[in-house]
Amino acid sequence: MNILRRIISPLAIVGLLAAAPAWAADGIVTKPLQFAKGTSSATVKGSIKGYQIIDYKLRAKAGQTMTVAFQTSNLSSYFNVLPPGSNDVAIFVGSTSGNDFSGALPSDGEYKIRVYMMRNAARRNETAKFTLKVGVTGSATATAAPALGAAPPGDAKVKGTPYHAKGQLDCSMGNAPAGSQQCDFGVIRGKPGNAELHVRPAGGLERVLTFTGDTVRSDAGSKVKASKSADMWSIEVNDYEHYLIPEAVINGG
Repeated sequence: MNILRRIISPLAIVGLLAAAPAWAADGIVTKPLQFAKGTSSATVKGSIKGYQIIDYKLRAKAGQTMTVAFQTSNLSSYFNVLPPGSNDVAIFVGSTSGNDFSGALPSDGEYKIRVYMMRNAARRNETAKFTLKVGVTGSATATAAPALGAAPPGDAKVKGTPYHAKGQLDCSMGNAPAGSQQCDFGVIRGKPGNAELHVRPAGGLERVLTFTGDTVRSDAGSKVKASKSADMWSIEVNDYEHYLIPEAVINGG
């Protein structure tokens, strides 16, 4: 397990420097986004200039579907979608994925829709006038973990936690090189091959991966691709999150 305990590296920058978001040095303006009674969507209009950034916040639940449509007068302005608790790691990045988002939400909480200007336009102090239409539909989904069975005798839990083991594993977000980051994890083991793995990339996102034999799944609505080579699992979630998980994490040893 010592190989799993590593120092967290800084977040890798996604994409070329010239295409990086222009994060505001003096903070981000936050605005609540609320739907009128009896409706499931809202449309807001606004503008940003230079290094200005706006976070539109709204609450939603796991399993619901969020849609975002973004129209802008400046082709160098985009939006990201950040999950509850995250200040930088996004589940959707507009500069690489376009001006429309639709997806099932991974967890309950407050989401942020971040509107920003790319650095190439921000440094010229350009202006973007935009229209943002946001909708949340569907019912929350309570996803119960499958029965994992009994953990092997002697697989004690880490004191004060529900986990049989804690540590760090290799991960990456977006187009960052594989294994360029470190994610904290805690694992609850069942019978051999069965486990519930809680992974936390820097920024506050928590991803729950459930292993049942050769099957891996995640929160409701999440798209999971899983493969195994020798004693290493390679997991991709929603075409954005990438995790390398040693077999020893799942089965102990």
